[in-house]
Amino acid sequence: MEERNIKHIAIAGNIGAGKTTLAEVLAKNFKWKPHYEDVENNPYLNDFYNDMPRWSFNLQIYFLHNRFKQIIEIKSGPETVVQDRTIYEDAFIFAPNLHAMGLMTTRDFENYTTLFNTINSLITPPDLLIYLRGSIPTLVGQIQKRGREYEENLRLDYLRRLNEYYENWISTYKEGKLLIIDVDNCNFIDNQEHLADVVSRVNAELYGLF
Repeated sequence: MEERNIKHIAIAGNIGAGKTTLAEVLAKNFKWKPHYEDVENNPYLNDFYNDMPRWSFNLQIYFLHNRFKQIIEIKSGPETVVQDRTIYEDAFIFAPNLHAMGLMTTRDFENYTTLFNTINSLITPPDLLIYLRGSIPTLVGQIQKRGREYEENLRLDYLRRLNEYYENWISTYKEGKLLIIDVDNCNFIDNQEHLADVVSRVNAELYGLF
């Protein structure tokens, strides 16, 4: 695969895994354009954390539309983009988890899933999906470090359930190239050697020898 054909690198991982930080450093290293998850301007997020059953469907539709819009812009734009969180996570992790927890009705979940399937038939997967795998203690440590107010009430069992969904999804991911980084043993946030290793692995996946 030639460099000019690579348009879309996507980073997946549970809350607190380090997606935004990795997007930042990869964008800097490879001169890519970063696309971040816009948590500050999300009109549903605070309401969702206060009343999940009421706002779960609205929040997921908002995410789905935003991610779909991003993908269209990435594919039609001139730059290579690294994306913080993927459209797949909404569909295979967050929405099913909300439904399983009784926080999204079956009617809403089926409506959401049908919409995702339609969208998914129109999009191409990223050139490389990077999955940040982390244990609950690592994720909790990172969440506490960044101190976002709306994340203070996140329960451990919620993070655990999300991790299970992530692992199930990644074990069946066959859409394209996949790079798994274990953040328990790779602290690219604070350790320059670890970061250099991640950059090297990404480079090998995209531009290295087959």
